Amino acid sequence: MREYPQCLLDPEQCVVLIVDHQPHMYFGVESASRGMIMNSVLGLAKTAAAFGVPCLLTTVEANTFSGHLFSKLQNALPQTVPIDRTAINCWEDQNLRAAVEATGRRSVIISGLWTEACVTFPALSMYQDGYKVYVAADACAGASKIAHENALTRMTKAGVIPLTWQQILLEFQRDWNNMETYDAVMSIIKAHGGAYGLSFEFNEQVQFS
Repeated sequence: MREYPQCLLDPEQCVVLIVDHQPHMYFGVESASRGMIMNSVLGLAKTAAAFGVPCLLTTVEANTFSGHLFSKLQNALPQTVPIDRTAINCWEDQNLRAAVEATGRRSVIISGLWTEACVTFPALSMYQDGYKVYVAADACAGASKIAHENALTRMTKAGVIPLTWQQILLEFQRDWNNMETYDAVMSIIKAHGGAYGLSFEFNEQVQFS
């Protein structure tokens, strides 16, 4: 097993939890571009898959008012069945809690909608229960910019650590000589890394022209 400094993420000790990326929840988002949020959560989901990190999906009231998980996200994790629930705080749902505990991992990375409720509540609860909790801030969004920012501030002051999805990807990769995941990482960056990803496409075109 590869050794990592404790201050940095170890993909072998992490579990990713993606909460409520559903149509009804997106309709209420005002803190950031919906397209950018979807791009970020897809990058995070594919990162988890590339590094063999368990990635759990949860929805709230999918069959009544929130709708089912967006197909793009479900397609990125085709074998993962979302855990539907009624509790706003997904950590209070016994099925979700059991799924996290079954991984045996104590570092949890959370993405979700909305930041001020369905992310903050489980993040604080899990932290209180002894988990090391990280929030992929750019793969979360709130009903307003101030709601999102205040939620991040509250979580950070409590001990939750904010990150971005691309930071997580690079922290997992750690070394460009790690060829086991190199191709997958480059594919994710090209698809979801914005201008940075486009630069790799450009370099390849110049190299082979």
